[in-house]
Amino acid sequence: MRAHPGTALRAALLGSLALTLLAATPAAARSAADHTERKAGSLVLVGGGLKDDNTQVYNEIIRRAGGPAARIGVITAASVPQSQDPNADDPDRCSNSVCNGAYYAGLFTRHGAAHAEWIPLDLDHIANSQSDTVVAQVNSMTGFFFGGGDQYRYVQTLLRGARQTDSKVLAAIRAKLAHGAVIAGSSAGAQIASGPDMVSGGESYEGLRDGSAPGYFDDPTRLGYLPRGGFGFLRSALIDTHTGAYGREGRAYRLAADTGHDRVYALDENTAIVVDNPGTEHEQFSVMGPNGVAVLDLRDVRVGTSASGWTLRGALYTYLTDHDRYDAHTWQTRPSADKHRLLTTGTAPVPVNTDVFASGANPDATPYSFRSTARALSATRAQNTATATTFETDPGFDVTFTKPAHFTAWTSDGTTAQTLLGLRITIAPR
Repeated sequence: MRAHPGTALRAALLGSLALTLLAATPAAARSAADHTERKAGSLVLVGGGLKDDNTQVYNEIIRRAGGPAARIGVITAASVPQSQDPNADDPDRCSNSVCNGAYYAGLFTRHGAAHAEWIPLDLDHIANSQSDTVVAQVNSMTGFFFGGGDQYRYVQTLLRGARQTDSKVLAAIRAKLAHGAVIAGSSAGAQIASGPDMVSGGESYEGLRDGSAPGYFDDPTRLGYLPRGGFGFLRSALIDTHTGAYGREGRAYRLAADTGHDRVYALDENTAIVVDNPGTEHEQFSVMGPNGVAVLDLRDVRVGTSASGWTLRGALYTYLTDHDRYDAHTWQTRPSADKHRLLTTGTAPVPVNTDVFASGANPDATPYSFRSTARALSATRAQNTATATTFETDPGFDVTFTKPAHFTAWTSDGTTAQTLLGLRITIAPR
């Protein structure tokens, strides 16, 4: 079963969120000067599940923070605070902001950073977000890592009031990014980099069935979003994480369509996008890690709702893998130098898929189910379309994958469809 934030926390935060939603201007929106300032820095955003031995990603964060001189500030305010952890006194069982901060600081020093330390910010220490002492601590760092948990705790900790203005500490981090620091994050720590309409929770099936709504909901399956968004470090697309492992492609398409966004970066686990020049016309990213990143393209979508349910047509699905590059301004992809066009010779039919979004209600759910069908279709010449279904059936949804004329698949081993460029996606009620 996938983990969800505790319902007690959600209930405690709903009142504050109600105030947040009163103001109409997106909180993540910054001035034009802010956009210009971000040219010098970079982002390393991981789709969650970052393994301790992923030297590729850890080393890239450290390299961008100054290599052997790197000083990493670890921020784990998305974790449960120490006061809410029943195992806080047990170093072998604790899971809270303090012990998680120490854990990540240790990982960064073991991977070669000169220094790494926890920055004391969490729901127990909200006042520290306005502390000049903590600002000085931030200013001594060359890079920052935001850990996982619940991204709304970052909103509570580092943004202020209904208009979600920067706290002193967040303003200092933003200034460090503008002057060359790297900001990295995993799971919630990647989500919080989002601009307006940051996802706050939800599952694919319930999202397709019921749609999205602004808010932060006690029901973890309900598709919610925060109109003011997160910190706004990356605005060229919505961001989702744990995408393939938790089957979040459906919720990502639905949220983007509902909120008028034409693109989603859907990050898989233990894999990062490394973003240069975020927030500028020169923004590009490369993929780093063993899984991949889906770019969900909604520029030409058509949506509709009938008595049977919600329909999306004309979406595209591009899946990028290690060392592929993507230009956010031109929407162009450059597969890595070690890959070449896959010559499709297989004739096997695409396997039947009756749980395309790896439903949490299915005890036998298979992670990366959506990607599996996409790759199987890409690797066969026996068919140009394949239809997978949701595990849930009341109503059920069909997801149809189609290879249009411009579609290409890329491989580094000559047989496996790894990078996929431009599959067409249709989602419709059965």
